[in-house]
Amino acid sequence: MLVPLLILLGIVAYLYKKWSYSYWKRKNLYYIEPESFYGNIKDLMVGKSSLADQYKSLYDEFKSKGLRHGGFYEMFAPAYMPIDIELTKSILQKDFQNFRNHGEYTNEKVDPLSGHLLNLSDDKWKNLRAKLTPTFTSGKMKMMFPTMVSCSSGLKDLLKESADLQDVVDIKEIISRFTTDVIGSAAFGLDCNSLKNPNSEFRTFGRNVFKGSTWRRIRRTLINTLPEGLVTFFRVKRTPKEIEEFFMGVVNSTVKYREENKVFRKDFMHLLLQLKNKGYTTDDEDFLGAPDKISKDGNLLTLNEVAAQCFVFFLAGFETSATTVTFALMELAQNPDVQETLRKDINTVLKKHNNEMTYEAIMSMNYLDQVVNETLRKHPPASLTGRVCNTAYKVPGTDLIIEPGVKIRIPIQGIHRDPEYYPDPEKFDPERFSEENKATRPNFTFMPFGEGPRMCIGARFGLLQVKVGLATIIGNFSVTLNEKTLTPIKYDPKAIISGVKGEVWLNVRSVH
Repeated sequence: MLVPLLILLGIVAYLYKKWSYSYWKRKNLYYIEPESFYGNIKDLMVGKSSLADQYKSLYDEFKSKGLRHGGFYEMFAPAYMPIDIELTKSILQKDFQNFRNHGEYTNEKVDPLSGHLLNLSDDKWKNLRAKLTPTFTSGKMKMMFPTMVSCSSGLKDLLKESADLQDVVDIKEIISRFTTDVIGSAAFGLDCNSLKNPNSEFRTFGRNVFKGSTWRRIRRTLINTLPEGLVTFFRVKRTPKEIEEFFMGVVNSTVKYREENKVFRKDFMHLLLQLKNKGYTTDDEDFLGAPDKISKDGNLLTLNEVAAQCFVFFLAGFETSATTVTFALMELAQNPDVQETLRKDINTVLKKHNNEMTYEAIMSMNYLDQVVNETLRKHPPASLTGRVCNTAYKVPGTDLIIEPGVKIRIPIQGIHRDPEYYPDPEKFDPERFSEENKATRPNFTFMPFGEGPRMCIGARFGLLQVKVGLATIIGNFSVTLNEKTLTPIKYDPKAIISGVKGEVWLNVRSVH
């Protein structure tokens, strides 16, 4: 009895594979021939290739054949990749209503921290986005700026100690501690003290959240490719239990303390408490609100929703900023002429502001802006952005109909390294982002924070944090690569956010 059953299951599995892998052939769209089980992402799933490299290779193959778009498979699930920038623009912006959601699995009932802005869909996303948008205006960034400067003082002191001793430093680890302190303070009003204590509770938490492994990668891929009903039925959680318990505990205790003691701090948590208790944000100390002034729609954030937004603020603000500063320093260490030009820009601007790092000073550092943008072009932390088709869509200029449920993959790394838009793309050249050169490129060829209505809401905060870190370091120190650092730069195949494989050792010396 068992043998016939196994044979039957084998036949069913074979037929399912054949049917699944004929999807794009039936649609008459060019596709890359898949491998059994893995589809076209085997190297990614087995830990041989990074997310950035895997999807860039798919982009390059379609592009090399002169195609406007192409199909491929993530395990057994069909995925669509636009190559023509006009198609990308249509999906992300012009025809956004057909591609409203990221297609990331979320289940707030069993996994409360998954209910954040990045994962939410449709009206739930739209309503929360509208409420959170005022918390990321330039005015709110200016309000949080002193927190960043305060943390940068600790960064400067730590690097000066190493410079005085002529020690080599693992800059990736130091920058991660700096961004942990900034996020901990800006989000929760907590003094994480990671720069002084590398094993602080928050730094340890950050390491655990982004600790990569082949199993985590496979698990994440399965969650996003298996039928949502199946994943929901088995009550699958995206967030590990220990991470959820730690983070929920931090948020609960912080909220309770602030509400009981009416504590006011110029940070993200204060703005979220206003949304929790009033339903809107204001530039004052009040976060409880009089009954007659509570938002008319009564749609206040719950405690779990506050925790989820804090969680994604930490995720998006800590690791992405840390990797961007690290990549920038690696590039500057290998391009001393660019480094010297940047140092002159920083110090010239600071002199005009009484040598104080003010918000206005940072925003006036034009060459710093170019250096950061070129770093984000060459090494975008989010190397891929995704959408899912929610209503049938006819691709402009073709007969192809994208069906609801099909995943869209836009390879930001591939676009950013495309020689059509960026000649000699491997070269680090901040002049690509002069006003004159930017005007020569079409829109949607530079999108480190995504594009369209679902563009990263925290882009301003992330850029500001990166610029404060770089201005502090390059304004006071010179950096060169130590021989212990592996070159050329390679991406960590286990990391979700594009990061350097291995340690980044720099020689840091004072310039004053």
